[in-house]
Amino acid sequence: MIGEIPPGLIFIVGALLAPLIKGNLRSVYALALPLLGMWQLTMLEPGTFGVMSVFGLELTHVRIDKLSLVFGYIFHIAAIIGIIFAWHNDDKVEQVSSLIYMGAAIGAVFAGDLITLFIYWELTAIASVFLIWAGRSERAYRAGYRYFLIQILSGVLLVAGAVLRASETGSVAFDNIGIDSPGGILILLAFGIKCAFPFLHNWLQDAYPEASITGTVFLSAFTTKLAVYALARGYAGTELLIWIGVIMAVFTIFYAVIENDLRRVLAYSLNNQLGFMVAGIGIGTTLAINGAVSHAFASILYKALLFMSVGAVLYRTGTAKGSELGGLYKTMPWTAGFCIAGSASISAFPLFSGFVTKSMILASAAEEGYLLPFLVMLLASAGVFLHSGIKIPFFAFFAHDSGKRPKEAPANMLLAMGITAFFCIGIGVYPAPLFALLPFPVDYVPYTTSHVVTTLQLLLFSALAFATLQRTGLYPPELRSTVLDFDFSYRWIAPRVIAWCMNIGGRAWTALVKFLLKILGGTITLAARFHDEEGVLARTHSIGASAGVILALLLVFLVVVLAG
Repeated sequence: MIGEIPPGLIFIVGALLAPLIKGNLRSVYALALPLLGMWQLTMLEPGTFGVMSVFGLELTHVRIDKLSLVFGYIFHIAAIIGIIFAWHNDDKVEQVSSLIYMGAAIGAVFAGDLITLFIYWELTAIASVFLIWAGRSERAYRAGYRYFLIQILSGVLLVAGAVLRASETGSVAFDNIGIDSPGGILILLAFGIKCAFPFLHNWLQDAYPEASITGTVFLSAFTTKLAVYALARGYAGTELLIWIGVIMAVFTIFYAVIENDLRRVLAYSLNNQLGFMVAGIGIGTTLAINGAVSHAFASILYKALLFMSVGAVLYRTGTAKGSELGGLYKTMPWTAGFCIAGSASISAFPLFSGFVTKSMILASAAEEGYLLPFLVMLLASAGVFLHSGIKIPFFAFFAHDSGKRPKEAPANMLLAMGITAFFCIGIGVYPAPLFALLPFPVDYVPYTTSHVVTTLQLLLFSALAFATLQRTGLYPPELRSTVLDFDFSYRWIAPRVIAWCMNIGGRAWTALVKFLLKILGGTITLAARFHDEEGVLARTHSIGASAGVILALLLVFLVVVLAG
């Protein structure tokens, strides 16, 4: 019976009952939902169900295959970890919205048509904004409104593209789409917004750092990875994505290096990791798709681990600014250790998850002859070690002792971080279980001598570069600052341009009104000349004079008639 329930609905329906449960029982209940959902996944067979016809279009509520299942599994794992991390949180709004958000993301992964996808797509936007507003600050409220508008725009583009595609093909099936039609281009833009493509990315760095400590962990796992899944489903082999992914992987490095807020650093590094996945999807070979999907799987885990460790620091110290932290390893050793595990994973150290998954993407780029993308992604890998592998743990736990001596993170946070670290190391040491979940059979050996040596050389070079820049004072210091990104164009420039245009328009309107009033005044003055006491039209005439005029006109008329 449970196998016939669409995946994700367990979360959504369960969320409606959560407010009725009191105290710690609500957290137990919330944890039971993803455990039940995981059990459900193990019973699902490949195929489709929930098929219906609406207005002549066939809608498929659930489509089960290896691609949807691997994202279903990791989304459930992320839900379990996130709920454990948030065990201490008794905010009903955040608990309910997080359950709906996770359920909607899971439902979207199993959607077999674009209309069903759109419904879940928009539900993720509506539910996730409450996780940002749960930050309970003015900045969080403003960032939440901006986030919501951008996410709704993504949904509008998606449904517009679906309508065009239905008119073009007569179907809304969610399969390979491509960019050969207007509908396909609009849908790609919708996915690109959620995946934080270049110039569409700032909602991520704007909103995630303002969310609640626990809300950021949930956000890091679902929204962008849902977009990665959608790209893999609809645009595998689209070469444009290679170059988009390469740009994503490299340009965010510079912002992450100079950023002071460590949660914003992680948001930029999330953008960087998405670039590798997008490039892999663009390459489109079985190895590249396996690499992109496995890297999404691993990234959800190590990004969650990093956001949890920085979140634990924020929870205990009240700040995530690198300029205000340092020396925390003395009283938060477990959190520091878990942070290092996450940093090693994202940096692709051997025996950690990133080493296994990222190398598949790089190998596929080399095999297909994409030399420039390969070299740029190799450079980006070195940059990752600079801003996430070294910067996050170094400035949070070791550099310039801040004098803060907070307590270790709460037990539930440590448990969640411990489970996640176990997965990060486990995948790196023994990747076979992950390989078995991937969409295509895996014929790839990550631990070759050349690969290990090349990776270690790259990491050593990055470490030496960081040490040299630190000793010479050339590394950007951690300062109280605001980093200007593309959002500067619509958060600072656009309002001022609009204000200037409104000012000019106001002046023009005022001048126009004055001109019209002047014309009206002149008209009234002219009319007064004819109608006042001395005006021509106001003068009186005798009846006799008027009769004389009438008789004269009549005489002229008679002459004309008789002459005719």
